[in-house]
Amino acid sequence: MFSTRHKISSLRALSLASLLGGAFLASSATLADTVEVPVGSQGYVTEADHLRGKKQEQVTTELGEPLNIQGPVGEPAITRWEYAGFFVYFEYDRVLHTVKKHQG
Repeated sequence: MFSTRHKISSLRALSLASLLGGAFLASSATLADTVEVPVGSQGYVTEADHLRGKKQEQVTTELGEPLNIQGPVGEPAITRWEYAGFFVYFEYDRVLHTVKKHQG
């Protein structure tokens, strides 16, 4: 009798430990902060919208030298130029998109 009762209580303890462990792992995974900025909230750069499709030389002529250049990366080659209030993204040597810098 004792051995059967002991096996049942051991099984319950193991089940309880498994449930608590799983709950702990699930709760610790939700402790990480995730910052998501919807595409529509990223900011539209009206002062640089006219740049779309222009070559890098034209952008340099209009805006001056960028503060920083990153890339090119990937295929097609994407390069990012940083200006005071926004970024200019190039595909090869043409402006693909402009994105306002996050202020926060």
